[in-house]
Amino acid sequence: MNQIAYVLDEFLQKTGIDKSTLELWEKLKLLKPVGFTEDKIPFYSHATLEQVAHIKKLVELGYGPEEIQKIIRKIGLPHKSEEAKKDKSTNFLTVGTLAEKVQVSPRTIKHWEDKGIIDADMRSEGGFRMYSEHYIYLCQLIQDLQLFGYSLDEIKTISDYFRDFIKLQSNIESASAEETAQKLQAMSHEIALLLEKTNQLKAGIQRWEDLLKKKKKELTALKSQNQKRFSGKEGKNHEKDDLH
Repeated sequence: MNQIAYVLDEFLQKTGIDKSTLELWEKLKLLKPVGFTEDKIPFYSHATLEQVAHIKKLVELGYGPEEIQKIIRKIGLPHKSEEAKKDKSTNFLTVGTLAEKVQVSPRTIKHWEDKGIIDADMRSEGGFRMYSEHYIYLCQLIQDLQLFGYSLDEIKTISDYFRDFIKLQSNIESASAEETAQKLQAMSHEIALLLEKTNQLKAGIQRWEDLLKKKKKELTALKSQNQKRFSGKEGKNHEKDDLH
């Protein structure tokens, strides 16, 4: 399930604070954005909204910014959701940044998302999509499967298996014993197929490496032979010049 994200203007509107107040709180490290767009615009999560609400309550009680800073350093802010914990340890990437790191176009990332292969961790009300850093590795795996000859529909199936596995790993009670057994068997079968294909690819890569190394040596030898032809031709031309 996607988390909701808020870019700067959305965040200010939601919290009811002004930009100068936000900048002061960020300078004092009372809160921070969870990431930035390609245009360096900060964005925030729902957990940050909760933090602002707590800070505003402390302000209403008469505490100044520096006093609030000391309180937070000493006891921290209470969290109502798990999002706050995730915000501390997870960096988020926009579509453009993810595409740049994976060396594909933003359109490719969006196409993979439209196909249901990947799903953004966070979405803003204005349409920005944010991905956690593990998507770099996941997108590289997608590219690998495309090189293996898998279609996007087949990759979608594998992606679904991964999602099911993560869900079962976090809570095996999320599905009945029968359904879980079927899913695990399907995953095992897919792993066996992938291992078989990767072994075939390894063998093929080794054949091509051996062939290319051999042909590279033969090509170097042919270049040397051809260079000698140039040298011989130059010698004959000099002989002709001497006769004249």
